[in-house]
Amino acid sequence: MAMASVAVIGAGFAGLGMGYYLRRAGFEDFLVFDKAGEPGGVWRENRYPGAACDIPSHLYSFSFEPHFPWSRRFGPQSEILDYLRHTARRHGLEPHLRFGREVTDARFDASRRAWTLRFADGSSHEAAYLVTAVGQLHRPRIPALPGRERFAGRAFHSAQWDHDYDFRDRRVAVIGTGASAVQFAPAIARHARRMHVFQRSPGWVLFKFDRAYRSWERRLLERIPLLHDLDRLRIFWLHEWYNSGILGNRVTAAMLRFACRMLLRRQVRDPGLRRRLTPDFPFGCKRTLLSNEWLPFLASPRTELVTDSILGIEPAGVRTADGRLREVDAIVYGTGFESTSFLAPMRIEGADGRELHEAWSQGAEAYLGMAVAGFPNFFMLYGPNTNLGAGSIIYMLERQQRYIVRCLEKLRDARLARIEVRAEAQRRFNEFLRERGRKTAFEAGCRSWYKTADGRNTNNWVGYCFQYGRAVSRPKFEDYRLDG
Repeated sequence: MAMASVAVIGAGFAGLGMGYYLRRAGFEDFLVFDKAGEPGGVWRENRYPGAACDIPSHLYSFSFEPHFPWSRRFGPQSEILDYLRHTARRHGLEPHLRFGREVTDARFDASRRAWTLRFADGSSHEAAYLVTAVGQLHRPRIPALPGRERFAGRAFHSAQWDHDYDFRDRRVAVIGTGASAVQFAPAIARHARRMHVFQRSPGWVLFKFDRAYRSWERRLLERIPLLHDLDRLRIFWLHEWYNSGILGNRVTAAMLRFACRMLLRRQVRDPGLRRRLTPDFPFGCKRTLLSNEWLPFLASPRTELVTDSILGIEPAGVRTADGRLREVDAIVYGTGFESTSFLAPMRIEGADGRELHEAWSQGAEAYLGMAVAGFPNFFMLYGPNTNLGAGSIIYMLERQQRYIVRCLEKLRDARLARIEVRAEAQRRFNEFLRERGRKTAFEAGCRSWYKTADGRNTNNWVGYCFQYGRAVSRPKFEDYRLDG
């Protein structure tokens, strides 16, 4: 059984960034485990047509590796994956990466002050400290529609794309209208004969200011890196302005709704269709959609928007509540992920034998989104209430990575062996989240992947990005129990 000081689970943005900051602080005895054969996380898993980021790449990148030659303002999936590979090579992370190692469970041994990780192949690994970096959007969610298994055509989730399937001259049903569907549906519609889009509720759609960089712009950015940095700063504060509309600024919210309505009016001429595409909830309650193709695609004569609820799936197609059967050759589920089931399907067992998902039976929670009472020497990246309605998750991850490293430095320098957040500190922090969350659009009543089935926001941070950065700038060690 191998032993290392730090074990990191996941080799996406969270895991690679964690590795960088560990190395920068002088920690070389760490390993990053991943179930797949290469780094990438969500960008390795989601390879559907049109996959791209909805945050400009000058901000959706590490602060320690900002000057990558992006071809477009919003990086496509393939370039983001290349960026992650580049980061791993450039910063000496490859020797620390272990692929094909799917963690099934992790257990803390209080007597030995060590975590034991067990893998799907039956092997195990020990580490003094455990950091999970598995993200929130990696377990596809497919609704349990009656008859789904009896469908005679081809069916798959957007995160499990069948690249061998030929959409030419096919009739296609798209179930779901979220951030993935707005990218892949217009892309496959170029080849399909007929598209049926099944919508539960519409989303606010903003214009996506995306285009390829001109050659002279690329040369200028390479020769004057300061321009790149200034653009990164501009994008950051623009998204903080977006955040103000979500966090209760009525003027900003009204301006953003107006921009969405103007785009809808310009791209959809049919008043009836516009009504069905106009949300009845505040801006930011659900994930805002950035697309220049989604609305024109829905307005196309070859696309039907279906708002009747689905009764079930039959061998020939999809039947809705109005009794109509829409016969299709393929069904693509754009129904998102099991976003509130943090760390599933892994089993994480703390010092007293308590399982983490039992502790989270009423909804996931943590101190600063990173530490959980009863689970010593354990930290999470991209944990509960650290996702964003607007802004770059990379910003949030880097603040968490620096915070965790500062905690580990404290233990190393003071010759301590155990750190565990106090239950009272965790309770205070989550009371703050609930109190402030009531003033945000996240609590406006719509159904979204941000919330549990009973309506609790377990995913999103309820303030500005800079406020989270300030809150985690220095650990408050009085909120922890530290043992030698």
